[in-house]
Amino acid sequence: RQITLEEASALLATTRDPAEARALYEGWRTISPVMAPDYARMVAIANEGAAELGFADTGAMWRAGYDMEPDAFAAETDRLWEQVKPFYENLHCYVRSRLNERYGDAVQPDSGPIRADLLGNMWSQQWGNIYDVVAPATGGASSYDLTERLVASGYDARKMVETGEGFYVSMGLAELPDTFWERSQITRPRDREVVCHASAWDLDNLEDIRIKMCTEVNAEDFYTVHHELGHNYYQRAYKDQPFLFKNGANDGFHEAIGDFVGLSALTPTYLNQIGLLQSVPGEEEDIPFLLKMALDKIAFLPFGLMVDRWRWGVFSGETSPAEYNEAWSANMLRYQGLVPPGPRPANAFDAGAKYHIPGNTPYTRYFLAHIYQFQFHKAACEQAGWTGPLHRCSVYGNEEVGARFNAMMEMGQSRPWPEAMEAFTGQRENDASAVAAYFAPLNTWLTAQNRGKNCGWEG
Repeated sequence: RQITLEEASALLATTRDPAEARALYEGWRTISPVMAPDYARMVAIANEGAAELGFADTGAMWRAGYDMEPDAFAAETDRLWEQVKPFYENLHCYVRSRLNERYGDAVQPDSGPIRADLLGNMWSQQWGNIYDVVAPATGGASSYDLTERLVASGYDARKMVETGEGFYVSMGLAELPDTFWERSQITRPRDREVVCHASAWDLDNLEDIRIKMCTEVNAEDFYTVHHELGHNYYQRAYKDQPFLFKNGANDGFHEAIGDFVGLSALTPTYLNQIGLLQSVPGEEEDIPFLLKMALDKIAFLPFGLMVDRWRWGVFSGETSPAEYNEAWSANMLRYQGLVPPGPRPANAFDAGAKYHIPGNTPYTRYFLAHIYQFQFHKAACEQAGWTGPLHRCSVYGNEEVGARFNAMMEMGQSRPWPEAMEAFTGQRENDASAVAAYFAPLNTWLTAQNRGKNCGWEG
C-alpha cells in the first residue's frame, strides 16, 4: 500500500532495520523523477525574471537579499561553515562509529561516509531520532523525558501554546490577541485533511497573527510552539513599519527569533522555572543533553548549506538538468559526508523529494538561523548576567533582555541587518563562535571518544 510522507518519516525515525530504512528512503524518492522536466522549465522562467530585474540568475537574486554583494554573501556562508565544520566532523566521526557498532561493517563501515538512511530522518538533516543508538555508553541517561513530563503534568495542545506565549510575555512582550486563539488551528481538524506542517501567519500586517499546527503533546512540538510564536511576535513587532519594511532584517532572522527562544525553552533551567521539573539535574547530564542538541542543531548545518549550494549551481547553468542528481549526491558527500544506501536510478531526481526545491523556497535562511540563534542566545545570556554554562541559560522572565530583543524586532527590514543584529547583540557581523561556546563541553568529550579513529570521509 502507499503511505504518506508523514507515515514514512515516523517509520524511518523508529526503525532499526537497515533494509526497512533503505526501502523507506528510496521509496519516498520515487515521487520526484516526474518533476525534473518541469523543474528545469521553472528554473528557466525564474532566471528570465531575475535577468529582467538586473541579476545574473535567480541564485544571485536570492544572495542579494543580505545587504552585501551576492558573491560576498556566498563567501560569508563559506566562512561561517569553516567555523563550525570541525565540530560537525567530530560529531560525524562519533555517530559513524556507534552506527558501526550497531550494524556491523557490511552495513556501516567505521570509516568513510555514513549511509544516509540510518540517521532517522528522510533527508538526514537532523539525527536526534537515533539518540538511542548513539547515546553515551556510560552515564548517558537523562533523568527526565520531556514528553513524559508534559503528559504527566496534564498538558493539552492549547496549554502547549499558552506556555509558549508565556515565555514571550515573561520577557515583557504583550499577550497574543484574542483573535489568535479564535482563528489559529492548534489541533488537527476532524472533518477534513489539512497540511500539518507547522507554520505562522500574519493575515493583515497588523494584529491578525495565527499559527497553523496539529499540535501533539510531546517534546518536539513543545519546541515547535516556541519557534512558531517567534514568527508571530516578530510580525507584530514590525507592524507599524511602512509596508516594504514589514519583514525580518533578513530571512535568517525570521527563523532565528523563535529558535533563540527555543534554546532557553529546552533547558532544564526553564522546565524547572515553569514547574515541569522539580529540580535542575547536575552537570553529569550535560553530555546527554548537549549530544541530543547537537544531533539536531549541528547535524543540520551542512544540509542547511548544501540545498542552496546545489541550487546556485542549477540557476547559474553550471549544473545541467542531466547532472541534477549527480550534483545533489556530490553535495551530500562533500558537505554532509553521506551517501545514499545504494546506487540511484538513472532518472533519479532526489532534490525534488525535498519540499523546498519544487516549492522554490530559499534554504540558506535555515543555515543562517542555526548560527544566529546561538549568537542571540549568547548575547542575551551575557546581558542577563548569566555566568554558568551557556547551554543551561534561560532568559525566561528577563524583561531587560526582552526590551532589547523587541527593539531589534520592531526595526523589521527598515535598516540593514547588521544594524538590527547590533541593536540586540552589540555585534555587527555573523559569528559562529557562540555555537562553539555552547557545545564546548561536548566537543571535548567527542574528541576523547574519537581518539584513534580515522575521522573525515574524503577518499
